[in-house]
Amino acid sequence: MDHDITRRTVVKACAVIGGAAAVGSVLPATPAVADERRGPQRPATSANGWTIQSNADLDSQVWTRPVAGTGLGVPVWIGDVETVLVHVVRRFHYEVQELAAVDLAGWRPAKGLRRDLPDSNLASGTAVRIRQGAGAEGSLFPLQVAAVRDILADCQGVVRWGGHDKPVDESLFYIAVGPHDERLPRLATTIREATFR
Repeated sequence: MDHDITRRTVVKACAVIGGAAAVGSVLPATPAVADERRGPQRPATSANGWTIQSNADLDSQVWTRPVAGTGLGVPVWIGDVETVLVHVVRRFHYEVQELAAVDLAGWRPAKGLRRDLPDSNLASGTAVRIRQGAGAEGSLFPLQVAAVRDILADCQGVVRWGGHDKPVDESLFYIAVGPHDERLPRLATTIREATFR
């Protein structure tokens, strides 16, 4: 079999391949340079400063945790946030109104939530909805409101109730401090110690 490959054909082919390799090595570097100029990208956060999670129960800081003695579970940020929010749900269940599974919600996707509003804290797993759908002002009786205020006082400013926000959302309870605030681990430790006495 006779191959008629000339020196000119080989040189042209090498030039084309070399040029393509050079262009390929330059193109990916361009976006990296642009990113370098903008600085490191910060992850998206909810209104309280916690990182928004893309899912629950899978490659996430948010896992569905049981609420002891209630038969309920709620997806929340694991660790200290979990300890505090589960404590709030448990106390609400026993001191304000018994809850069914449909009354309780935790983490939800960020889509449709405004990051500057308190309900965006649901997307980071640092908020819960108790009696969802009953968020309007006046949805609780006065004695129930007094019990909620007692729960909040027990939380020492770490948890905020949407009943104190404008617009009012009496179903929303959320962590009111950022991820580096020392009050959160202190409160979580107090709750754990009281639970295991």
